Amino acid sequence: MASGPDVGTGTPIQASADALAFKQSAPLSIGVELELQLVETRACDLTRAASDLIALVERRPHPGEIKPEITESMIEVASGIQHRYEALAAELLAVRDVLGAAAEKLNVLVCGGGAHPFQHWAERRIYDRPRFRRLSELYGYLAKQFTVFGQHIHIGCPHGDDALYLVHALGRYVPHFVALAASSPYSQGADTQFESARLNVISAFPLSGRAPFLLRWGDFTEYFAKMRRLGVVESMKDFYWDIRPKPEYGTVEIRVCDTPLTIERAAALAAYAQTLARYLLIERPVQLSEDLLLPYSYNRFQSCRFGFDGDFIDPVTQQHASLRDEIAASIERLEPHARELDTEGALAALAAAARDGASDARWMRHRYALTGSLHDLVWQQCRRWRGDT
Repeated sequence: MASGPDVGTGTPIQASADALAFKQSAPLSIGVELELQLVETRACDLTRAASDLIALVERRPHPGEIKPEITESMIEVASGIQHRYEALAAELLAVRDVLGAAAEKLNVLVCGGGAHPFQHWAERRIYDRPRFRRLSELYGYLAKQFTVFGQHIHIGCPHGDDALYLVHALGRYVPHFVALAASSPYSQGADTQFESARLNVISAFPLSGRAPFLLRWGDFTEYFAKMRRLGVVESMKDFYWDIRPKPEYGTVEIRVCDTPLTIERAAALAAYAQTLARYLLIERPVQLSEDLLLPYSYNRFQSCRFGFDGDFIDPVTQQHASLRDEIAASIERLEPHARELDTEGALAALAAAARDGASDARWMRHRYALTGSLHDLVWQQCRRWRGDT
């Protein structure tokens, strides 16, 4: 399961009729990608270690997939296809331990978090792959500023129409995922006053934000073909939407989450996505229309800026509520589906986090307040990632 932006060649290409054939996958199967920070042990700044780390890991069998991202200070781990939350959590923990052991041999630390608190983008080095070099040539400094770290969640769909339904129906819950995953309050050495500053970086790229309002896979295929003929895109990787279909996997991909500080929170977010998808596909609680998207940008900003304390406008009732209350209400609605999927414990932990305001961003600000050192904060993030605290 690939992640990160890609870029077209700029040359118009005739799309074949089956260019966007939607691969059938097991309904409600789940997979996760986590972009992680590589940190040097002396000052806890980002370090150029991805190439060496991947070479070391590839020498021995390991669970999941470990691969590069756009700069040498990032690495991505991806799970296999799972059907149950517990199996996904176990695999992610195993991948974490393999990666951590390899990083220790290189005297490198690994941690979560949506943005490194004090790294300087100009010091980053683009990973030596053709796709990443093309990105750097096209986007200039934005490519290095893309050294931010997200969790992507894939949900399996039986066909393209269901995928598009989920793309739009899940849009109501983008603020929920943002607040529950928020872990990027600091950037370039300063408190941004955001719970999730990472998404501000993503928004600088073209074709970011929300997907166009198309409900039939045939219509989406036609849209893609037009964009490809214009030379705007070459593949689905060129769309950086908050939620996008991934026809080559037969999934819908949620892309708004910061990488959490722990595997446990990452796995719980995947459980929430899986349970929401079951609820939406089975109950079809609302009739989709473009009017439902009117508060989308407002709700998204509120969650990035204020996290659980953000204001949320229900697109159906038009009522305002705190995001913490809205998350709790959504999890309560999911109870019968959580029982079917055995995700009750994971969702209960998320509900408690929302109720108590226990975001990773809040934890980071608390740790920083204790010492006044962003370097110590990153050290504590690394300890938290490997389960020491």
